Amino acid sequence: MALSHRLELRQSQSLVMTPQLQQAIKLLQLSNIDLNEFVEGELERNPLLEARDPNADVVPQANYEPEQVSENLEPQRRDSSDDWLSKSSDKTSEDPSANLDMRAEDMYPDLAGSDKSSLADQGWNSVKQGSTSSSGGSFNGSSSDYNLESFVQSEVTLHGHLEEQLSLSKLNPVQRLIASHMIDMVDELGYMRGSLETIAMQLGTSIEAIETVLTELQRFEPTGIFARDLSECLRLQLIELNRFDPAMEALLDNIHLLGAHNFSGLKKVCQVDDDDLTDMISEIKMLNPKPGLKFGSESVQTVVPDVFVSQRNDGSWHIELNTETLPKVLVNKSYYTSVSDKARHGKDKEYIQDCLQTANWLVKSLDQRARTILKVSQEIVRQQDAFFSHGVEHLRPLNLRVVADAIDMHESTVSRVTSNKYMGTSRGVFELKYFFTSAISSSDSDDMVSSEAVRHHIRQLIEAETADNILSDDKLVASLKGKGVDIARRTVAKYREAMGIPSSVQRRRQKRMAQHMAV
Repeated sequence: MALSHRLELRQSQSLVMTPQLQQAIKLLQLSNIDLNEFVEGELERNPLLEARDPNADVVPQANYEPEQVSENLEPQRRDSSDDWLSKSSDKTSEDPSANLDMRAEDMYPDLAGSDKSSLADQGWNSVKQGSTSSSGGSFNGSSSDYNLESFVQSEVTLHGHLEEQLSLSKLNPVQRLIASHMIDMVDELGYMRGSLETIAMQLGTSIEAIETVLTELQRFEPTGIFARDLSECLRLQLIELNRFDPAMEALLDNIHLLGAHNFSGLKKVCQVDDDDLTDMISEIKMLNPKPGLKFGSESVQTVVPDVFVSQRNDGSWHIELNTETLPKVLVNKSYYTSVSDKARHGKDKEYIQDCLQTANWLVKSLDQRARTILKVSQEIVRQQDAFFSHGVEHLRPLNLRVVADAIDMHESTVSRVTSNKYMGTSRGVFELKYFFTSAISSSDSDDMVSSEAVRHHIRQLIEAETADNILSDDKLVASLKGKGVDIARRTVAKYREAMGIPSSVQRRRQKRMAQHMAV
């Protein structure tokens, strides 16, 4: 076969993301801490970038000085073609162990030197973020900066360990939101700071709902976690070991006598002799008064909200960016003019031009990032107004697509914006992603029904059962359809099992046995 040369023209389409656009997308998902670190690095690398002096009176021409950007719930629609990220592109602050007298250091020598600060003084504005940025490192524009060894060497923190267990728990979405905030209130010793009444008031729910979540969290590992004082911590461990009897309960209720070495008083309240008391104290000494110290330490950083939400006098909501978290940078065009005039070589001119282009793009990216966060936050408040007015139990079903369609953006953009961004409200500080919950379609309308509401209906139907009228999963499906909820049988079974409700056969046996025992 003869070989020949020929020219061909081919037309093809491909999507190419410039480094600048990749940088702008990466900036969206950075937390305010990582963003400021990134900008500081750019200030060091780019001679045309300068940090904005907050005390300066004169504002240069090409600067990025975020204004007090705020919006009401009625947004002003802008032309989506101006948005380069639109759809066209891709209890007390003291150590609980201090309940023991100083002489109790004979039992726990490490208690006396403990001086751990509490998160209670910082309220809902404090969470542990030590593991947030360590897993991936800060972004600086190159994928080669990710070090595999940093993943291997990272310690498992207490906060991360508890979050992992929460993801595997059977709590419903509302309970998970409560549990997540309670995890943030656990100090490095493993004790939960703050009162349950305060949590219930801030989240707009009942004490019973908080206590239910706390009971589930106290089953997490390590045993003794989420205790509110030393006595409760030891109590949880003794229950796990099946060694919690009335005598041990009396000892823990009077643990101050143990710290004071008042053994005669302990024998009296526990109603035991010397040998039994000695055995009981030996068991207590084998327990761990600080279960949280099994894990790696993590830095406690104050979470500064990216957005503030407040209610106006007329009942509407006011959403405002927290400009204190936004880096303030400017492009020094005077310096650019001076340097570019003196540049003689082509490489020098090319370098100065690249610096100018990079600086201008960074200013534009920061501005667009701020506006995008505001738009997403505004729509979240609009969708979840019942939560802000009435509390966590009124959280509506919401997904990324609903928000993305409402503000004319791509789902991936909304996903990046809601990562590591926090909203400050009268009910506390919440990560934006917490406002997204699962939903089930309604059969008689276009509305969506919260999955938690469906669980509530299932629970009510089963509680109303009699021994002669036990509802199978198929009958539950039919009853839910009568309420306008279109749901599959396997989903009903999954929800029922997640709530710890036995099958219809087991429930029928239990009710018949209960009737027989009553007779």
